[in-house]
Amino acid sequence: MKISTHVSSRLRSGIAAVALGLLLGPVLAAYSVHADDLDVPIHEYGGDDLPTCATSVVSGLKAGGDGFLAVRSGPGSQYREIGRLKNGDKVFTFDKSGKWFGVVFGGSEPGCTSPVKKRLLPYRGRKGWVHGNWLADLAG
Repeated sequence: MKISTHVSSRLRSGIAAVALGLLLGPVLAAYSVHADDLDVPIHEYGGDDLPTCATSVVSGLKAGGDGFLAVRSGPGSQYREIGRLKNGDKVFTFDKSGKWFGVVFGGSEPGCTSPVKKRLLPYRGRKGWVHGNWLADLAG
């Protein structure tokens, strides 16, 4: 009797765990999509066989200054700092708002040839907004 009670209890626990996973799975998946923690989302634009992003490098930061380029959660200095870049760091620019660029950085190289017209940036990796004064185009 004791073994069947133990098995029955474990079975109920297993069923409860599966049910919880089925209920929370979509919630957790949605959270991971929005886990970039951006206040202003970055979009990818494309079409007509043009690349959807450009490769840039951080440059021009003065050694006597802060020594870093703040990555922000939106296109402006009023947004939260969510990362830092330094001279020589490579970024992929996708979106633009005024003098601010939506970038992906610090990970594998995203494909920049998607035939989309406009969509939320789907790439995994670190994302954010940086001021264009410290970005230089990188050939290739």
